[in-house]
Amino acid sequence: MESELSINVVLEHNDFYIVNKPANVNFHDEGDIGQGFFNTCASYFKEELFPVHRLDKVTSGLLILARNSQAAARFQDAFSTREITKFYLAISNMKPKKKQGAIIGDMEKARRSQWKLLKTKQNPAVTRFFSYTNPDKAGLRLYLLKPESGKTHQLRVALKSLSAPILGDELYGGQSSDRVYLHSARLDFQYGEDLISVQSVPQEGDEFVSQLDLINAVLEEANDLPWPAKVSYKEYKI
Repeated sequence: MESELSINVVLEHNDFYIVNKPANVNFHDEGDIGQGFFNTCASYFKEELFPVHRLDKVTSGLLILARNSQAAARFQDAFSTREITKFYLAISNMKPKKKQGAIIGDMEKARRSQWKLLKTKQNPAVTRFFSYTNPDKAGLRLYLLKPESGKTHQLRVALKSLSAPILGDELYGGQSSDRVYLHSARLDFQYGEDLISVQSVPQEGDEFVSQLDLINAVLEEANDLPWPAKVSYKEYKI
């Protein structure tokens, strides 16, 4: 990755930064390929940073970087107890089995670096979603995804399970495109006495950029949608 990669800072706090990760940039260093996004940010800010979550290489959008170990521990606890509300955007050009609802199931590794969704629910990945159509974009459907867990490839596998793999996500059967259409778009959480709510519309990908009016409207109403009640994890062995 090029060292001159521009870092887009969405929010600067004494304890953390929220930045926009570009698509197709690995979070970690990639050996011969070069420095990953996390260490590029550390070089940019000229300070020690602490990772608290990550995004897939293909995924763009909001990423929290802690500025001290105490903040890192606080965020890791908040993610593990699901106190941080995350919203993602995705686009598919295939017809889904259902247009809204929840996808719940255990995940396990499959072939070719893939993961797969199981019918069991011992330690399930949980994703709630709504979808939208745009009359100017026939054949495409925009998804607002609200994951309650943070499993590897969770959202990519969830949409594949709906028979609507993400556009550009060829690993999971999506049609080839200019990018994988998955973006971390909004984060809501309490930090001390502060209620933090940040959102970021995608700036990469023709099919995202051409629908920014719809995307902005969807993000604005995200917390007001009739989301089903949260899953009680006491049902499951975790």
